[in-house]
Amino acid sequence: MMILLPVMLYLWPVSNAINERISKPNIVLFMADDLGIGDLGCYGNTTSRTPNIDKLSKEGATLTQHIAAAPLCTPSRASFLTGRYSVRSGMASLHKVGVFLFSASSGGLPMEEITFAKLLQQRGYSTALIGKWHLGINCNSSDDFCHHPLNHGFDYFYGVPVNNLRDCKPGHGSVFGAGLKMHTRAALQSMGIALISLAVLNYIGLIRVPRRVLGYFFLIAAVIVGVLLLFFYNFRNLNCFLMRNHSIIQQPWNYENLTQRFTEEAKRFIGRNTNAPFLLFVAYTQVHTALYASQAFRGKSKHGLYGDALEEMDWSVGQILHALDQWHLREQTLVYFTSDHGAHVEEISANGEVQGGYNGIYKGGKSTSWEGGIRVPGLLRWPGVFKPSTHIDEPTSNMDIFPTIVKLAGASLPSDSANISCNAMQLQPVQRHALQRTEQTAMWARKGAFSHLHIAIWRKSIWKAFFFTPNFSPEDSNGCHDDHVCFCYGKSVTYHDPPLLFDLSKDPEEKNPLTPETESHFHEIIQVIQQAVSNHSKSLVVVPNQLSLENMLWKPWLQPCCSSFLQFCYCDHESRENKKLPEA
Repeated sequence: MMILLPVMLYLWPVSNAINERISKPNIVLFMADDLGIGDLGCYGNTTSRTPNIDKLSKEGATLTQHIAAAPLCTPSRASFLTGRYSVRSGMASLHKVGVFLFSASSGGLPMEEITFAKLLQQRGYSTALIGKWHLGINCNSSDDFCHHPLNHGFDYFYGVPVNNLRDCKPGHGSVFGAGLKMHTRAALQSMGIALISLAVLNYIGLIRVPRRVLGYFFLIAAVIVGVLLLFFYNFRNLNCFLMRNHSIIQQPWNYENLTQRFTEEAKRFIGRNTNAPFLLFVAYTQVHTALYASQAFRGKSKHGLYGDALEEMDWSVGQILHALDQWHLREQTLVYFTSDHGAHVEEISANGEVQGGYNGIYKGGKSTSWEGGIRVPGLLRWPGVFKPSTHIDEPTSNMDIFPTIVKLAGASLPSDSANISCNAMQLQPVQRHALQRTEQTAMWARKGAFSHLHIAIWRKSIWKAFFFTPNFSPEDSNGCHDDHVCFCYGKSVTYHDPPLLFDLSKDPEEKNPLTPETESHFHEIIQVIQQAVSNHSKSLVVVPNQLSLENMLWKPWLQPCCSSFLQFCYCDHESRENKKLPEA
C-alpha cells in the first residue's frame, strides 16, 4: 500500500545553494540493539544520560509513533534493509526460534533481495556497515559468503556477523542453559525408556535384538551427545567473532573497548569519503546482553551495567556526529537513529540485576507486538531540511527509511515496489507543497510468519488489532519471565475472535480493549481490518523459509574459522595491530 504522509509540513524551504548537494546527501544510520524507547531523555527518561542522542531530537525531528516491522532482531533488520516485510524474503520463522543463533547456519538474507545499500552503491555511494549484521553468512561452504554484508551492497564491513549473546562473555550465563538441561534430560529419559523396553521385549522373546544393533545404538547416541557437548562448550569460539570484510580478525571477539573500536572505524570511514556521497550504517551490539562497557563508563550510570553500556553508546553517537562536523558535512548529511525493536524486559542477571531496558509507558517488550515490543525511537536530523525540535505524530515504520534514502540518492525503487513500505517519509526537499494524508493505511508488525499482525488504521484515531497475544508468566507481570522470552505458538498464546482492538490515540498503554459497547464503530473497524488482512495475505508469495529448522541447524562444513578446529578456531589479529584508541 503506497501511502505518503504530510512530512513536508515539517521541512524548511531548501535554498538553491544546497539543492544540488541535497540530491545525493550523505546518509548516517544508527541502530541500537534491544534499546527501549523509554531509555532516552528525548522520550521522557530523566535518569539516563543520553545528551548526544537527545541532541538529534533538539536539532531535528522526533517521530512519536514509530514502530519496528518485527519485535525480533533478524526479521526486523531484514525489513529495515529491504523495505519489505520479512515474510516476503523468507526471513520470518515458523517455529519458536525467530533469529539466527549459529554462524554455521545456511539461512540468511537471500541474494536476490535488494537492500538500500545495494541501490545506493549503484548510484556511486561508498557504503559501510559497522557493527551487527545477524542476517546470515554462508550457504554451501565456509567461504562462499552468499549472505554476507559485502554481498548485499556494502563496500566495507567491520563487525559481528551473528549476534551478541550471554554465551559470548564468560561469566554472564547462557541463553541455551535451561533449554539444554530440559532437552538433554528428556532425550536421556527417552533413550533409557527405549533401551529398557528393548531389553524387556528381548527377554520375553517377542523380538530379537542383536547385540551389535544395541552397540550401534549406543555409539550413535554417544557421538550425538559428544558433538553437542563439544559444540556448546566451544560456542564462544565458534559463534562470537569479529570480521573485517571477509576476514575474521578476532575469534572469539574481545569485549575490551569494542564500542570504541566500532566508533573509530566509523570515523575513519567518514574521513575516507569526504568528497563523495556515502552511506554509513552503524549497528551497535549494545544494549543486547551480554552487556559490556569500557573502563571510562563502567559504574558511572544510575542503572548498572545496562546504563553504563547505554551511556557509552551515546558517547559513540556523539563522536561520530562530531566527525561529521570536523569534515564540514553536517548540512550535507541525513542522520537517523532508531532501535531494532523494544527492550528485552525479561533480562535479569544471575545475581538479580535487571539488564533489560525500559519501554516507558508501553506494555510488553521484545518478542511481542504489544507497543513495548515494537515502539522504537525515531530521530531524524538534517540541518536546513528538518526544523529543530519538530515532533511528527503520524504513524511511521523504520521500513520507511528504505524508500526515503533511495529517493534522496536518485535511485529507482525495485520493480516490485508495491511491496515496499512507503508509509511515511519519502522526503522530496525540492517539492514545496504538502503531501495529502489518505483516509486510512495499514501498518503491520509480525512475530514469525503467521498473523501476529499489528494494524494501524487511522481516521482521527489509530486503531490496533491483535489476532492473538502472548500469555505473560507470571500472569500479573509484564513479560514471559518463566521462559525468558515470549513465544507465539500453541499454548503460549491466547487467540482472539473478534480481534482484540485498541485505540492507541487514547490508550497507548493498551489497557482497555474496545467493545461494541465502548466503540460505536467497532464492527466497521473490525471489518476494515479483516479486509486489510485478507488483501495482505493474498499479496504474499511462497518463498524458501530461511529460518526453517534445516537452515537454522549448525553445519560443521559451514563453520567460519580463522584457524584449524584443532586450535579451537582461535586468533587475535585485531590486538596484534596494537591500535591505540583515544580515551572516552
